[in-house]
Amino acid sequence: MAPLFEVLGAPLPDRVRVAIGFTSAGRRSRAIGECWDNRRSADGHFEIFIRPDLAHAPDAMPAQIAAILAHELVHAAVGIKAGHGKPFKRIALGLGLVGPMRATTPGEAFLAAITPILAAAGPLPHARLDTGGLTTASRKQAVRMLKCECPACGYTVRTARKWLETAGAPLCPIPGHGAMRHEPLDEDQHDEAEGRARAKPPSHLHRRCIQV
Repeated sequence: MAPLFEVLGAPLPDRVRVAIGFTSAGRRSRAIGECWDNRRSADGHFEIFIRPDLAHAPDAMPAQIAAILAHELVHAAVGIKAGHGKPFKRIALGLGLVGPMRATTPGEAFLAAITPILAAAGPLPHARLDTGGLTTASRKQAVRMLKCECPACGYTVRTARKWLETAGAPLCPIPGHGAMRHEPLDEDQHDEAEGRARAKPPSHLHRRCIQV
């Protein structure tokens, strides 16, 4: 697309790097493209990112990504500080992009200009990524604190399973009451008890649901 920018008097920078990947706001963001200023790049490149989960139709993806790329290249050509103001708008409209400048779409003029470029470039070396609502991020497992209760007075505390296994149950601070009773350490017993708790929620939560 560089010749298209030159005709409009806004030549592209020499150093532009494009990658298909999620933007800085992550998978849940609505951002479909992003251009980082070259002053943020260690080797002075404008860094452009285009998210990988866009078009469902394979035939639509090349043109869609080309339009997003054109939008981000305009940022690189006019400077990030220009935002979507008049300099950006002049170049974007000149390329054939239409619609609100924050969310441009390809118009007929852009599609006519980009079609031979896409044909010469060949197939897009990327397929749509269907995340299916999943993520590769590891889940942080919370440490479950087990309840310990004095059978004599009802004094309660909570402690981690590892301390019950290595040091035993804590002692009630009241003299003569001795060791506390604690929840079962057996996973099956815990899961079964937890299942019963889920099946019959506390009454105050139940009332809250009815009020909503």
